[in-house]
Amino acid sequence: MAKKSTHTSGTPATVALTAAGVRFTQHTYPHDPSAPSYGLEAAEALGVPPAQVFKTLLVDLEGGPDRTAVGIVPVTQQLDLKAMATACAAKRATMCDPVAAQRITGYVVGGISPVGQKRALPTLLDESAAAQAVVYVSGGRRGFDIGLAPAELLRVIVGRYAAIAR
Repeated sequence: MAKKSTHTSGTPATVALTAAGVRFTQHTYPHDPSAPSYGLEAAEALGVPPAQVFKTLLVDLEGGPDRTAVGIVPVTQQLDLKAMATACAAKRATMCDPVAAQRITGYVVGGISPVGQKRALPTLLDESAAAQAVVYVSGGRRGFDIGLAPAELLRVIVGRYAAIAR
């Protein structure tokens, strides 16, 4: 079971949430770099249903108003690139190169948080999150997740719901 703490760990995500007055929980767990799915590893370590744990993915947009966007989907599903492009008013969406994703967000792949990124990007949270009282997303490093209400997540990242998972 993951260790729940009440103090902030000082990642850009926790700093941003604290500054915004958002209530959240912090959960650390031993991360196994050889785990086939970091998201499923997190769900198991947290002792929560995988449908409550969400992964943060970056996409490059073709013909959209912004070149890069963020999609947040349950770890049990994949990002629907066509739906993401449509929701972002772009012709096409492709997965962002991992090195570029790290540079853009300031986080390491596998620990990219939707909160506290280097710059604000258009961000969509899969609509399935609305059915959850609490969702868990990366807190800014591997082996560290934060739990918060989906509405609070959307408020702090200035995001919106969209049907982007398949």
